[in-house]
Amino acid sequence: MGDEGIVTKQANPGKATILALGKAFPHQLVMQEYLVDGYFKDTNCDNPELKQKLARLCKTTTVKTRYVVMSEEILKKYPELAVEGIPTVKQRLEICNQAVTQMAIEASQVCIKNWGRTLSDITHIVYVSSSEARLPGGDLYLAKGLGLSPDTQRVMLYFVGCSGGVAGLRVAKDIAENNPRSRVLLVTSETTIIGFKPPSADRPYDLVGVALFGDGAGAVIIGSDPILEIERPLFELHTAVQEFLPDTEEKIDGRLTEEGISFKLARELPQIIEDNVEAFCDKLMSVVGFQSNDYNELFWAVHPGGPAILNRMEKRLDLLPEKLNASRRALMDYGNASSNTIVYVLEYMIQEGLNIRKDGRGDPEWGLILAFGPGITFEGILARNLCA
Repeated sequence: MGDEGIVTKQANPGKATILALGKAFPHQLVMQEYLVDGYFKDTNCDNPELKQKLARLCKTTTVKTRYVVMSEEILKKYPELAVEGIPTVKQRLEICNQAVTQMAIEASQVCIKNWGRTLSDITHIVYVSSSEARLPGGDLYLAKGLGLSPDTQRVMLYFVGCSGGVAGLRVAKDIAENNPRSRVLLVTSETTIIGFKPPSADRPYDLVGVALFGDGAGAVIIGSDPILEIERPLFELHTAVQEFLPDTEEKIDGRLTEEGISFKLARELPQIIEDNVEAFCDKLMSVVGFQSNDYNELFWAVHPGGPAILNRMEKRLDLLPEKLNASRRALMDYGNASSNTIVYVLEYMIQEGLNIRKDGRGDPEWGLILAFGPGITFEGILARNLCA
């Protein structure tokens, strides 16, 4: 999205700020109501019980639309992707490596256009993906594809899953605040082809992924001490915290195998997040003097891992229903797009803030940017909405 009509506040000196956002998607749009028939046709599966289960899951995820790289053309070229037990990691990576690079370039170009400055002003790249594996990595192919200077400093975050977008913000914040006048391009890019498989009663969780996950890319420009004549800061990234929960590393389990990535998520994952989110949020909020009963005075940009996680957070923190609107909208429109999704949530937050101010209502200045990923890892950023 562009930032037309946005009037921003001044950031604290030296603090990293989000200066622009951008996104990109593959061309294939999937409507949730047509997904079940299409998936079982593509995988040549005729199992009524599994089909009914996927239909139920598609309703409970609240997802309406998603974008995916997978297409009829890809399945015609690589029919083995829809066959059980065939080693296909080489083919998958051929597709994924090209697809994530292209989406990353497109999202970056949108973001840079929204930012309003030139490519030569980008000093660093932070590249995040759980959908590719190669040497050199996607960070180099992104820099090359954009035409960035060879001396642009690069960092990669691989296989950090759903917490990758907020982890990337944390790393970019550290870079921006410790390198005066730097401008960091954070890019996330993901595709589910790396884990696409035919339905199997032996892998019931695969159906959750089919019903929930989507593809795409996100991009963010981060820098401290914005030049207000040419830059419009959107959010100040005040304090960032990462924390893992001991002895939970098997609750989100992903393995790269000869047949692509296989995931297992524990049934108790939403409960574990609910049990630990309050203390994690309180730690961040206390930095600027908020108390645990101040949750509804904040804005909430939460990675929508699924409706169960959002519902449990809302219940545990006694949040007003509208507090998670941006997260629920992102989930509905794009599915869980792994590390990308927090970018889409932040865009929706800016849109909703504009509507709130048009109605003459107040928009919270402080809030939390949150995501949960393998580890179980909690990523959180105490942020100021500079558009509020």
